[in-house]
Amino acid sequence: MRRLFLSVVISFGIFSGCTKKEPLLTFAVGGAPNEVDYWEELIREFENRTHISVKLLRQPTDTDLRRQSLVTPLNAKEKDPDLFLMDVAWVAQFAASGWLFSLDSRIKKTSFDITQLFSSVVNQVDVYKGEVISLPVYIDCGLLYFRKDLLIKYGCPVPEIWSDFLECAKEIQGEERKNNPNFYGFVWQGAQYEGLVCNFIEFIASNGGDITDKSGSITVNSEENIQALQFMRDLIHKYKISPPNTFTEMREEEVRTFFESGNALFERNWPYAWKLHDSQGSPVRGKVGITLLPKFDNGRHAASLGGWHIGISRYSDKKDEAWELVKFILSYKTQKKLCLNLAWNPARVDVYDDTEVKERMPHMNVLKKAFENAVARPNFPYYTQISEVLQRYVNTAISGKINSGEALEQAQQEIFKNVKRYHE
Repeated sequence: MRRLFLSVVISFGIFSGCTKKEPLLTFAVGGAPNEVDYWEELIREFENRTHISVKLLRQPTDTDLRRQSLVTPLNAKEKDPDLFLMDVAWVAQFAASGWLFSLDSRIKKTSFDITQLFSSVVNQVDVYKGEVISLPVYIDCGLLYFRKDLLIKYGCPVPEIWSDFLECAKEIQGEERKNNPNFYGFVWQGAQYEGLVCNFIEFIASNGGDITDKSGSITVNSEENIQALQFMRDLIHKYKISPPNTFTEMREEEVRTFFESGNALFERNWPYAWKLHDSQGSPVRGKVGITLLPKFDNGRHAASLGGWHIGISRYSDKKDEAWELVKFILSYKTQKKLCLNLAWNPARVDVYDDTEVKERMPHMNVLKKAFENAVARPNFPYYTQISEVLQRYVNTAISGKINSGEALEQAQQEIFKNVKRYHE
């Protein structure tokens, strides 16, 4: 009788689902190991709260490999992953390919308060053909870092326009070089890669320029853009406040380490550099401030938009459950946790006013202003082709091999051919 009872219990356990259930949702994320580990912690919290099981698909750290690991299953119309994070530059291509599920009905049905997210970001990136097809999770943009100790020493106010910036940089560079011949006024990303396009967009926007005209057509060879590109070139060759290897070597980390070594007055970089500049052992710890990038007299403060957005696959068979996870990730509590634990810049505006966040991260008020002035890269499915052309011609111009007007005219012609080929 005892043996029969045990048999019944075991059989009941097998057939009643006591064995581990298959995950209901699949969520693809990548990044640094500590970031993915923290996602695991957040997912456990979500599962405990909603009883929806989730499998975290760990993607490669490399951004291009992350993109390809999503393109392959989406192109094959596979139901997994159900949802995923996308670099801001991928959203238009994914939307144009028909891979993203419209979130409009879910937003309306659940009274999700989309107004708590930065409208400057949502309107530029997450709306495609009048529908919301993704939402921001983490926001990034270009900032101006400066040596506040040196500005005070030489009586130079934090510059808001490029002409004042230039005069300040030239003066302080001249004085500092008496003791440090390797000192430069300004370091920024000028190597031939995507970061150069981000810098170019900031410079032209600060001069009233754009990559598209009022009709939405690609127009890179405008007078405002040519003037801004000439200024970028002059920073290296005429004013000589940027090092000669700007157009050959300077990417994010090269710029950061150069500035952090005490060899520059100003630095253009992303928010991630703040924590590193202010860390133990940094030669510039306690000496660094951040502000908005300068503008020309007739332009505006502008910062290239970066970051990661979340979307639900059109082919997912668990869209309702996926939406629950989206809401959890964009909740005030989770956004604050991502901010404090990973130093991610929240997509929610209200988190920037949180007392604990402001106490631990006093630079958040500057970030909030910067995000309100963020400029997205062109929201075209063929943006990659546009970027490749701009990288080559802008880099050639700032290297001094071709004049600025000719560079943008040739870029315009090549982009037009690529766009025409894309539509064919």
